Amino acid sequence: MLTLDHLVVVAPDLAEGVAHVRNCLGLAMPEGGRHREMGTRNHLLRLGDALFLEVIAVDPEAPPPSGARWFGLGDAARVRADWDAGRRLRGFVARADDLDGVLAAHGALLGAAATMTRGDLSWRFAVPPGGAWPADGAAPCAMDWGPRGNPAATMPDLGANLEALVLTHPDPDAVAGLHAALGLVDPPRVVVGPGPRWTARITTPSGPRSLT
Repeated sequence: MLTLDHLVVVAPDLAEGVAHVRNCLGLAMPEGGRHREMGTRNHLLRLGDALFLEVIAVDPEAPPPSGARWFGLGDAARVRADWDAGRRLRGFVARADDLDGVLAAHGALLGAAATMTRGDLSWRFAVPPGGAWPADGAAPCAMDWGPRGNPAATMPDLGANLEALVLTHPDPDAVAGLHAALGLVDPPRVVVGPGPRWTARITTPSGPRSLT
């Protein structure tokens, strides 16, 4: 079983990503931290008690990892092309009750689990083959926070909450079938159109906003 854990904006540059969220939502995202294993940095915005938004980019001050970077960040040209095409909200991460079981069934898509850290946090994350998004972002990355659980409740509450998550895709039925096969709880709505392309509808103190 997989449950929506957090949304991910993949940016060519961290400041550029934070500015995009500010323009879309009218909110300044607090800094998260560095991921030593991946050579990346992030900013985080709470969207609920166990849900948040992440903006992530390569950390230019960090050495590159020995293997593939997550979220497709190892391919700078592709990240920039997606960004310029408006594919900025690139997908989401789902947490698993039994990550090893999920990967035993779907490892070819979701990858192999590795331990990641940010500050004093530690979790297991499945890095897909080559680091690319599963199904080009139509399927989630998978992870397990361990006994500490999702850290959203410890983040500042700026009044943002997720209302809806919608995926535009040329073959909605195939994506719905994939989500069902993965055991995704409360899967996002999938509508027909060019994609994969994600839109999140988020309530903010200034009213409802959309993030793409």
